[in-house]
Amino acid sequence: MRKKDTALRGILLDLARETADTQGLDAVNIRILAEKAGVATGTVYNYFSCKDEILLALTEEYWQKALLEMEALNTGASFCEQLQEIYAFLKKRIHQSAGRLMNSLGNAETAGQERMVSMQSALESIFIRRMEQDPLVRRDIWTESFTKKQFAHFIMLNMMMMLRTEAPDIDFFITIINRTIS
Repeated sequence: MRKKDTALRGILLDLARETADTQGLDAVNIRILAEKAGVATGTVYNYFSCKDEILLALTEEYWQKALLEMEALNTGASFCEQLQEIYAFLKKRIHQSAGRLMNSLGNAETAGQERMVSMQSALESIFIRRMEQDPLVRRDIWTESFTKKQFAHFIMLNMMMMLRTEAPDIDFFITIINRTIS
């Protein structure tokens, strides 16, 4: 079996992204990607077993880039202000192409949810880092049964739920967090 070419995989994803952006997600398919890349259809199947896998890879790539961008743009002075910025950023992203991509996964929804665990873990790490950087966060609240990691997980779960339900704001949630950590 030949070794997979990571450059070709990247080209295929670029072509899929371009097709999705210009013609819509329904236009993304393996045969068209093969034609655009100048390779046999079977070659594309060496990298992606179906359209859902392509869309899943695009979704994962999108969120990795979004997390990096979010890290760079977050400017709130306190942890709670940063959480509000993160929520607004993620809400905007989901209303853009991320939501469209996630809703298009069809048969790969379970795989998509499994891969999102790594994105959620990265988000939790961002929360922990931001809490540690905020001098207003009390240091004496953490115990063996109430850790920063558990609290970051709690924040992430609630934020994801509010994003799914399209909560207009998270003021009440922020008040709870602020009263817990200040």
